Amino acid sequence: MANIVESIRNIFKIEELRQRLVYTLLALIAVRVGSFITIPGVDVELLRAASSSGDSGGLFGLFDMFVGGAFSNAAVFALGIMPYISASIILQIAGVVLPELQRLQRQGDDGRRKINQYTRYLTVGLAALQSWGVTIKVAQTTANGMSVVADPTFFWTISSILILTGGTIGLMWIGEQITERGIGNGISLIIMIGIIAQFPIAMLQEYNLIESGARNLVIDIVLLLLLAGIIGAVVLVTQGARRIPVQYAKRQVGRKVYGGGTQYIPLRVNTAGVMPIIFAQSILFVPATVASFFPDNQTLQALAGAFNPQSFWYALIYGVIILFFTYFYTAITFNPKEVADNMKKNGGFIPGIRPGAHTSEYIENILTRITLPGAIFLAIVAILPTLAMNLLQVPPIFASFFGGTSLLIVVGVALDTLQQIESHLLMRHYDGFMKSGKMRGRAGALGGGM
Repeated sequence: MANIVESIRNIFKIEELRQRLVYTLLALIAVRVGSFITIPGVDVELLRAASSSGDSGGLFGLFDMFVGGAFSNAAVFALGIMPYISASIILQIAGVVLPELQRLQRQGDDGRRKINQYTRYLTVGLAALQSWGVTIKVAQTTANGMSVVADPTFFWTISSILILTGGTIGLMWIGEQITERGIGNGISLIIMIGIIAQFPIAMLQEYNLIESGARNLVIDIVLLLLLAGIIGAVVLVTQGARRIPVQYAKRQVGRKVYGGGTQYIPLRVNTAGVMPIIFAQSILFVPATVASFFPDNQTLQALAGAFNPQSFWYALIYGVIILFFTYFYTAITFNPKEVADNMKKNGGFIPGIRPGAHTSEYIENILTRITLPGAIFLAIVAILPTLAMNLLQVPPIFASFFGGTSLLIVVGVALDTLQQIESHLLMRHYDGFMKSGKMRGRAGALGGGM
């Protein structure tokens, strides 16, 4: 504990790190302020009343959690940064099948800048499309027999689309500024702060349940201990990796001898990160999304009910899809053949394994074996909120912290940010948060686009 306190003091001794932290804090405050500025023409009190009586555990409840309550406020940041994340995922998958994107990915910084430019263009298009969907949803929402939007004219729709799209572009810019001038990955931090912002609300709900006698204090303490244990397990698996030793042959260039050392290839248990859960949710929320645009269609409403996030069948199908996408995304992000070829070019080899195809096959076999427990763990973590709601009668907001995308994002981003702070401390010869100074981060935990 004393070491952690001393590390925190050291943070404020380094002027650059202190400035970066202050900049990040102010940018995140601006993000939170924007989540409370309602777009013109919307009665926010009626909207909150409709949200509290609606499906808080369903599609829009989950979306509202990611944007820190901005969706239920119909705020200018109601879409959050999710259109940018969706654009990044689309281009990342497209890079597997489109030769042009593959070529850009191999061009280093120039290619990366071009892909980022394409991502921004696609973000604008997706944000405009989602903004239109939000205006339809909000205009159709009623509470106490009154419409949330008093006058849903064509002008209101167009202006709301422009405001919501501009809000997403503004968040994208803030995220990039945090990455450049602050500490941590800006896009990931914006998502994390939106999720964490819901935790005090969840605690207040639990307190109200205890005050009303609906919940026993001892049960709440047990739930908090269970939550701490789940977080610890997620951190353990997130950090878990199988290290493959790589030996490099010695070679002499002039009077100097290069190579001869041993390095390691870290194969993470959870190579895919949070992406399989995001993919699975995107698929399972399609029926609910379509049904929300056609509230009078009984067939679509029945289909959406069958995919209710609180049902047993939803959890079962959810888990199976996550298993599939874990292997799928791992195959996209990690190429054993490319790793083996790079090792061979640099004179590296795995002891006891012939270079080339045999090395590629060896790495692929190990990756396949360690991905299975990682995929099962992801599936279990993903359905824990559903189990908490059904078995423990935990409210949806509090249940979301027991697993799923929110918990994995918070843990991954927190580890990555701590790693960057650790690096700044060690560069200036201060002790980090760990005596050894070897804290492994989760860089890229949310995917390449985040």
